[in-house]
Amino acid sequence: MKSFVKVRVTKTILIILLSFLGGTSLFAQGLDLENTESRTGYSIGVNIGLNLASQGILGDDVDNAALMQGIRDAIDDSIQMSDEEIIAALEQYSVLMEQRAQEQLAGMAEEGESFLNDNAMQPGVVTTSSGLQYLVLENGSDANAPMPLATDEVEVHYHGTMIDGSVFDSSVDRGEPISFPLNGVIPGWTEGLQLMKVGDKYRFFIPSELAYGAQGAGPIPPYSALIFDVELLGIN
Repeated sequence: MKSFVKVRVTKTILIILLSFLGGTSLFAQGLDLENTESRTGYSIGVNIGLNLASQGILGDDVDNAALMQGIRDAIDDSIQMSDEEIIAALEQYSVLMEQRAQEQLAGMAEEGESFLNDNAMQPGVVTTSSGLQYLVLENGSDANAPMPLATDEVEVHYHGTMIDGSVFDSSVDRGEPISFPLNGVIPGWTEGLQLMKVGDKYRFFIPSELAYGAQGAGPIPPYSALIFDVELLGIN
């Protein structure tokens, strides 16, 4: 019943959505975007439409004509299905979306694994027993420089990307190095930075199980392999 209640209480917003999607409501005719009320309503409609599209609700799994008719019927209080039928249909759709999400996650895991398998064959790339891969980009000028322990706090510059090259975080771009306890970060960093001396710069290729795993983090989806360029600036 919860899902159906949520649909029913958004009736006013659905009227705006109907206008946005090209329905025949009163607001669809002679739309004037010069006044505040119309601009606000239109903006809300655009936001709802984009949200529906981003969730795939306007995709191949939903009959868009039926969706529009459902909105009209809700507005006109002439709904053609019982509450139980609507709940069952929404639950079925929810199961389908969950299956699609699981398939997408499995695809990401396979993509990361394939990338790392290929990357392991690249010149200079070393793979540790845990599955962490690294490439030495630069050696520091001091061969006797210290190496951190897991219990140390370190200062680093880093640049993090997905395997497709998209940047999700970068202290380099911000122009501000960061400090943190080495045992308080993802396992790939804890292991990798202990291989470095102060002044070294490495590139880490981190499998998802040594990064954020099945949970993901912020802009990082679950099961994502990650790439970090890391420069060890100091041990505090």
